[in-house]
Amino acid sequence: MASYKSIIDMHTHTDNSFDGNHSPVYMCDAACNKGLRAIAFTDHCEVDAYYKDNGERNVRQAFFEIAKARSAFTGKLLVLNGIELGQPAYDIPTAEKIIASQKFDVVIGSVHNLRERQDFYFIEDFSAIDVEATLKEYFAEILTMLEWGNFDILAHLTYPFRYLYARNNIREDIHRYQSQIDEILKLAAEKDIALEINAAGLRQPINRLSPEVETVARFKELGGRLVSVGSDAHYAQHIAVGIKDAMAAAKDAGFDCVTLFQKRQPMEIPIE
Repeated sequence: MASYKSIIDMHTHTDNSFDGNHSPVYMCDAACNKGLRAIAFTDHCEVDAYYKDNGERNVRQAFFEIAKARSAFTGKLLVLNGIELGQPAYDIPTAEKIIASQKFDVVIGSVHNLRERQDFYFIEDFSAIDVEATLKEYFAEILTMLEWGNFDILAHLTYPFRYLYARNNIREDIHRYQSQIDEILKLAAEKDIALEINAAGLRQPINRLSPEVETVARFKELGGRLVSVGSDAHYAQHIAVGIKDAMAAAKDAGFDCVTLFQKRQPMEIPIE
């Protein structure tokens, strides 16, 4: 199992995210107290709501505050400036504009909601929804995002599974969507996009990584070379929680390293 000295957390949120709670400086202090090697701040930017939510100001503010934290923790902690682009394929020109607006270390790609619909997080009851059709549409949107491909990490592949279980006790079987999953994994491998092993589910009722080790192993079978690990922390106390489990899953799936991105270039960190 990895020691904290080898741990990186490539997916965290500060109070510059609508659902974040702590400043970058406060979160860096927490990361240092845990002995982390590196942390990436990847605040939310929902591309399909960018203009409605005053996204340009939010992105600029996040970049400025992360730069201050990086300066304050030089020599103590590698602080990486990132962004989590939600639904970038819904408005590719805007996504490209956002990426060009700052010098990001890492860009995460994710899908939180289907087109013209709310984030899965906000769905209180899935009983009136055709779950299989909805998830097929979700995975099709992941594939569309990958076809665009201007990002570094594919986030929480099974994101809706968290809320299906939390709201309606539905423990969905990923094998029902295996043909789509294989298409996604193949394309991510071809484009050298890292597959994230997201640990947030270990803090939630579902109590699972996203995706689980079997899917990570399938990614390697299909030519995947890069995996990343992220806590998806929205509070300082959740930084690095579950990361050791995610790194162990990467090892069990056949990977010897996890990936850190700096200036959007991958750097492999051995799993100790």
